[in-house]
This record gives sequence, C-alpha cells and structure tokens, in this order.
Amino acid sequence: MRTLLLAAGLLTAAPALAADKDEKMTSALAFKLPGIDGKDVDLSAYKGKVVMFVNVASKCGYTSQYEGLQKLYESYEKQGLVVIGVPANDFGRQEPGTNEEIAQFCKSNYKVTFPMLGKVVVKGEGKTPLYQYLTGKDTNPKSAGEVEWNFEKFLIGRDGKVAGRFKSGVPISDESLVKAVTDELAKK
Repeated sequence: MRTLLLAAGLLTAAPALAADKDEKMTSALAFKLPGIDGKDVDLSAYKGKVVMFVNVASKCGYTSQYEGLQKLYESYEKQGLVVIGVPANDFGRQEPGTNEEIAQFCKSNYKVTFPMLGKVVVKGEGKTPLYQYLTGKDTNPKSAGEVEWNFEKFLIGRDGKVAGRFKSGVPISDESLVKAVTDELAKK
C-alpha cells in the first residue's frame, strides 16, 4: 500500500534520519526531517528550547487549533518555546494537500509563523523516526502509544525528552497545557 501511495504521489518518501546515532534514543531533537519548503530541518537547532510537536491537518475538526498554536508561539517564543507543525494524512485523509498547499493554507487562514515540517507518517507502517521516538515506551514511558488523531501535542523539555503529551481534544488554552509549557520554560 505504501508503495502505491508513493508511486501516486500521495505520500512523500523523505525519511527522517537520526542526526547523531548516539543521541537518537535520548533526544527528540536528534532527527533531521524535510521542512515544508523541502529543505532539511535539523531539529538539533532547537536544543535548549522547549518544543511542542503537533501533527496537523487542514481538513480536521481540530484545524482551528492552528489559531491557538500561533498565539501560544507568539506568547512564549521569546522565552524559548518553539511550536513545530507536522502535517500528516494518517487520519481520515484530512491532510490531502501538497506541502506547498499546506503552507499556503496555514499562512492565509491562520497567519502561521511557527516552523512547519513536510508531510510525514505519524502512525503505523512508515512512521517517521521522530514519531517512533515520541510514542515509544522506552522514550515516553508515561504516555507511550500510537497517535490517535490529528492535533496531538508532544511537549519536549529543554533536555530533549518528552515532558508531556496532550490529546487532540485538549485546547491550546487549556490550563494544564499552558502550565506544562510555562513549567518547562522555567527550567534552565
């Protein structure tokens, strides 16, 4: 199936690579992935920052969370927060567009300025190594397991480890989510 999707151009074949094999199991920021603009993004550039990875989709009931993500990013960027959108078409085919179409959608509808990666697989066969790390029992013992839907949020502490996971239905303004972000930002 994956081969057919690749051949039809419905799935990108750009795999994520570990930036440093020794660091792969100890940091979510040890990977390189394609950016939405096609250029490689080395996540190690965000070392020492608090990062929130969110698997996003343009045609989902939670798509309006882009607005909250942008506000969160603007509110805490200067303190060291980076929100990273990770488009995925794994749930209900709700992210069917190309990277260019996704970028245009985010910019025109939600004025997104936070970093966006290129479309990847976040669940099941072909899952990008970043999401293998984020959902793995060894690296995320408190909340391991497959991503269940679009707009799941993974909070990464300054140490590169998973510090929190928030389901799709948790709004960006949720008190526990904001507290988790501010608690991680307070750690130096």
